[in-house]
Amino acid sequence: MSNRQKLSLYVPVPKTRPGDSPDFSHLELPQAGATRRPDVLAREADMRDLPYGLIRVLGEDHQAAQTWNPLLAPDVLRRGLRAMVLTRAFDDRMFGAHRQGKTSFFVKSTGEEAIGAAASMVLDRGDMCFPTYRMVSYLMARDYPLLDLVNQIFSNAADPLKGRQLPILYSAREYGFYSLSGNVGSRFGHAVGWAMASAYKHDDKIAISYIGDGTTAEGDFHEAMTFAAVYHAPVILCVTNNQWAISSFQGIAGGDETTFAARAIGYGLPGLRVDGNDFLAVYAATQWAAERARSNQGATLIEYVTYRAAGHSTSDDPTKYRPADEAAHWPLGDPIERLKAHLIAIGKWSQERHVALETEMKDAVRAAAKAGEAIGTLGTSSPSKREMFEDVYKEADWRIIEQRRELGV
Repeated sequence: MSNRQKLSLYVPVPKTRPGDSPDFSHLELPQAGATRRPDVLAREADMRDLPYGLIRVLGEDHQAAQTWNPLLAPDVLRRGLRAMVLTRAFDDRMFGAHRQGKTSFFVKSTGEEAIGAAASMVLDRGDMCFPTYRMVSYLMARDYPLLDLVNQIFSNAADPLKGRQLPILYSAREYGFYSLSGNVGSRFGHAVGWAMASAYKHDDKIAISYIGDGTTAEGDFHEAMTFAAVYHAPVILCVTNNQWAISSFQGIAGGDETTFAARAIGYGLPGLRVDGNDFLAVYAATQWAAERARSNQGATLIEYVTYRAAGHSTSDDPTKYRPADEAAHWPLGDPIERLKAHLIAIGKWSQERHVALETEMKDAVRAAAKAGEAIGTLGTSSPSKREMFEDVYKEADWRIIEQRRELGV
């Protein structure tokens, strides 16, 4: 008789489901300042502890710990706060527009605003961001016109992308913002290729890219990591671990086995694990990785630990797979509230000024939304049908000419 036991297949399951009490006790969250900051030029082999720490700057007392403190002037902090507040006001207004049938699709970035805003403020205009659809704060920090965003969401006659992208799949080359895609993983490879081209041309531009925790389970992630490592591409590769893909939790992608930042070790890349709800920590980590890339030291993998407070998109109902009040129990808090509290603690902000800022941002969004609605919303306005035939070939093919003639445009 064999003494071998029968094997059983392990299938990860979330710790809580609808109706349960939220539980984040499995998260290891060191205190602000506890994770060391190595020299930018340090060998990867000498910093393999970093993927298991957590870079935090803002402490429970709302003060900045010095280890990773980027020492930003109050004006810079207030500019970051403005970009995040504007992002949230915009998200809330456009989500409401979707519910009113004015657009077909929308994605909110509630709780993740610091990740895009801080990185945008670190990088140069000539650098290129390869984003996910929860990165509109990157554009807000660069003062991208609100009306252009609204028109793209409404897919109306003034849509800057001429109806060629789904709502919220923005593209703004002049703002260093590469075209969004629903195939999120593809952006990692594109970012690495763009960065390799920059190095090949002896340019000084770098790339940054974002995917979610779920996408790390796809081949695109591993292919991009291999090329980034082998060719020392000047790129920052970011995993936004917001705990949930669309209905599947981060454990399905391997998040329960180790940190996502630890995947960098297998490729010989530095891996940073960062508090994604701490504006100062995001800024500092991006700054460190950018300086390393610009010094010809190659790529860095950053895992941002955050939480998707809203649904995955307007086609998702998160109450069907997680506790309804889970977001309120997220231990790393709200990025806007934390930066606001820090500015107040250092005497550079007040609750009254914050309320005034929220009102100003809501008014700006309302004005842009009304201007967009005046042009038209879903089903009432659209780009010219002529656009279907433009930019297909450099020289129009005879088939294109004939199809356009038949349509009479």
